[in-house]
Amino acid sequence: MNERTIDQINKKIDDGEANIYTAEEFKKLIKNDEAPSFEEVDVVTCGTCGVMSGTAAVLNFIVSEPGEFIRAREVYLNGVPAYAGPCPNEWLGSVDVILHGTAHSIYDENYGGGFLLKEILEGREIDVRVESVDGKTIENKITLEDITRAQIIGCRMAFKNYTAFTNPNVEAVSSIFAAIPLEGNLSGLTFSGCGDLNPLQNDIPHNVINEGKKVLINGAQGYILGDGTRSSAEKPNLMLTADLCNMDPYYVGGFKTGQGGEVYDTVAIPIPVLNENIYNNLLIRDEDIDLPVADIKGRHLPLDNTNYKEMWQDYDLRPKFNDSACGKCDKCVVEDVCPTNAFKSERLNLAYCFGCGMCAHYCRHNAFNMNTGDVDLNINGKDVNVPIICRQSDRLRANKLSLKLKKMIENKEFKL
Repeated sequence: MNERTIDQINKKIDDGEANIYTAEEFKKLIKNDEAPSFEEVDVVTCGTCGVMSGTAAVLNFIVSEPGEFIRAREVYLNGVPAYAGPCPNEWLGSVDVILHGTAHSIYDENYGGGFLLKEILEGREIDVRVESVDGKTIENKITLEDITRAQIIGCRMAFKNYTAFTNPNVEAVSSIFAAIPLEGNLSGLTFSGCGDLNPLQNDIPHNVINEGKKVLINGAQGYILGDGTRSSAEKPNLMLTADLCNMDPYYVGGFKTGQGGEVYDTVAIPIPVLNENIYNNLLIRDEDIDLPVADIKGRHLPLDNTNYKEMWQDYDLRPKFNDSACGKCDKCVVEDVCPTNAFKSERLNLAYCFGCGMCAHYCRHNAFNMNTGDVDLNINGKDVNVPIICRQSDRLRANKLSLKLKKMIENKEFKL
């Protein structure tokens, strides 16, 4: 078997002779029957972006002068509870907190840790309230510059396997797997996963994606800590970490669901092509990747199977907003259902847009042009066509971070 080493690939990178592809570039060549041979590819950068509930942040910041309070008992950032500790920081005026990406504001369940992390990275002022163990309340404002240390730890990220959901029941069902309560009678399908771009889909089983390897998380260089919680050989995921302060707010944020605010992240991982087994795994395509479809109320009860080609094939990654068709409604439905708050005051902010497709399906005046596709299923012996109404993963961000990683490797800013 032909083989090469990391040192050999790094030498080619240093000499400007390495052949590096993003997963998107590589898959397009495969689909056009132009795939480069093993000898012609050194690295493929793979990426995924989606709702990643296991995201947490460990933060330290100063809220008062030393001596003002003993230590924090409860901490709120823009109303989002952050858990004080593990260090007590007695009488220092600073706090260590653990913030869950899925924590919800005490004022608004649709605002939570994911939205808060994006606003911190954007440099916005954050309201802080500390309830101390000695009965004091300290209120202050902080920005990113006031945070002395911040680390993201994702306990399960970059899932290889997902399940799509539909609702065969009569009544709508609220779930974290749909942007709003999913209407019944098979009226729509929601799914996650970037298919053949996903790092773990391209490295089965973990040949090179393993503990200690470097990755990009939301644009910042980080590391694989090991397998994630609930990871298994059949359904692997990763535990990852990186410095929050080095992240790009474009790649991380909040995502409203039927159960309140969630958090999305973007991950890119390089796959060095060390041997032909690793190369062969990279030949996987969307149509090769099974996607079970389950009842959103039962979750683990498969109704049928589809694949990621049916989810992504030639469909639009972003909507186009037609202002002239907008009905200027007193209460805009799209503003209510948009999971990332990308549509406000009759303007679509593409930097916030996730490409989920909700706007195109719920606008009363069809002011959003976006084809997210549909899928043919056989459920309980009946053939049905179900529209894809909500994506909880974003191929555009995944592609962008994969391209960023490729350029960083080429520019010798990211060493394998």
